[in-house]
Amino acid sequence: MRVQIAGTTFVLALMVGGAAAQSLGTFDSHGDLGITPKTGTAAFDGASGEYRVTGGGANIWGTEDAMQFVSKRVSGDFTLTADVRFVGTGAVAHRKAVLMLRQDLTPGSAYADVALHGDGLTALQFRPTAGAVTQETRSTITAPTRLRIERRGGQLTAFAGKPGEELAPIGTQPIALTDPVYAGLGVCSHDANVLETAVFSNVRLEQRPAAAPAQRYRSKVTVFDLKTRATRVVYQAEQVVEAPNWSRDGSFLMINTGGMLYKLPVNATGEPKLEKIPVGDYRCNNDHDFSRDGKMLAFSASSAASRQSQVWLANADGTGAKLMTPASPSYFHGWSPDGKWLAFVGQREGKFTLFRVPASGGAEERLTSKGYDDGPEYSPDGKWIYFNSDRSGNWDIWRMPVDGAGADDAKAEQVTKDELEDWFPHFSPNGKWMLVFSFPKGTKTHNEKMEGVKLRLVPAPGKTLKTPKVDVLATFFGGQGTINVNSWSPDSTKFAYVVFEPIR
Repeated sequence: MRVQIAGTTFVLALMVGGAAAQSLGTFDSHGDLGITPKTGTAAFDGASGEYRVTGGGANIWGTEDAMQFVSKRVSGDFTLTADVRFVGTGAVAHRKAVLMLRQDLTPGSAYADVALHGDGLTALQFRPTAGAVTQETRSTITAPTRLRIERRGGQLTAFAGKPGEELAPIGTQPIALTDPVYAGLGVCSHDANVLETAVFSNVRLEQRPAAAPAQRYRSKVTVFDLKTRATRVVYQAEQVVEAPNWSRDGSFLMINTGGMLYKLPVNATGEPKLEKIPVGDYRCNNDHDFSRDGKMLAFSASSAASRQSQVWLANADGTGAKLMTPASPSYFHGWSPDGKWLAFVGQREGKFTLFRVPASGGAEERLTSKGYDDGPEYSPDGKWIYFNSDRSGNWDIWRMPVDGAGADDAKAEQVTKDELEDWFPHFSPNGKWMLVFSFPKGTKTHNEKMEGVKLRLVPAPGKTLKTPKVDVLATFFGGQGTINVNSWSPDSTKFAYVVFEPIR
């Protein structure tokens, strides 16, 4: 039976004596979606478990889609996984075979898919609302053979890899789709005048248990006075607020929440009001700071072009942002005192190591090559870059000359050596103190909030390293976002950090 739905023709399997006259295996229906001058087909081989889907259409992109789509209506959380291969050489390099879920069967429906192109390009594609322009996050894997798309609550995640191996995530995108949705397999020729075929095998559509409600946190932006040892909460909100750092004139803290940067007055009377810093259409993360002269702002953020973090440089008011690190992911952490360099951590060839890039623009320069390194920050005298690394077996603070650790990182020196897991060294502007963020022994990453994190103070190391005298200033519930970036006040008398409280 052929059914017309908003200009889209779908073929439903006829039921004869309780059995389907045309079996589609896991799925219920198939048909051409959108403008498809050439009629597509779909067939399921019960013996091999393969779906052979042939489709036309100009594209799955822009504001409308065109393809052959094999689908099933589903609700709740689920994963759709399949091995995918094209048949023949193809007429257009960007023919697509997709695992998709979409709100409805209209061409402009909201949707998300994991798309394999004929030339091997693989991406998470998504149209967040009906009629919106499609966006994408590209995979670093070319021509994978196994794809997966997963729905967990309002989050859609795409994966790619090889059969028998753990699939690598491409990206996650929040998309609000109302149950039921259509999940299935699609093929688009990318040239409406031809048809292309893809074979989907080992197809698994699996319902998942409902995702547990996400833990919510109350955030307390806190200022610690070094002389009195007193703390003062300057702002709190029942949402995640992260990574404060001080303006160069001492009048406000810069924080991030909801992917945006804000100014938070620190001496306001009454309830302080946040002022958005208009850096542009980017989703900012926890890594940002002003240059020493206060004229420029470096920050890490993802964009529509790259859903992974990159380093950007803007004027202090957020205007004029320009990309500094085309390679991603990259996370800014520190300015050189003379304002000429930005230090950052980047994942390259599957490993996180340290780099610097000229603030005037230019190619990135690798500084380390061993271990998992993070949190690079320049010493106020401009002679060293301090960082945290697991190269000793647990997380400790290390340092190296500003031009890098040298061959095989021979110039890297270990600074802290106790049993706690030390991250993110931050120096007071006067050069006297180094603040260290420490997790309990055995904590592998800083990506989970937890009890018992500590802020510890040590005298700034000299030319010759000695075992530092450690002063524990605070023990609290914290973690990712507590103090990623330097948060000392300009006069070196105070610093800011965030305490998190679970909302029960």
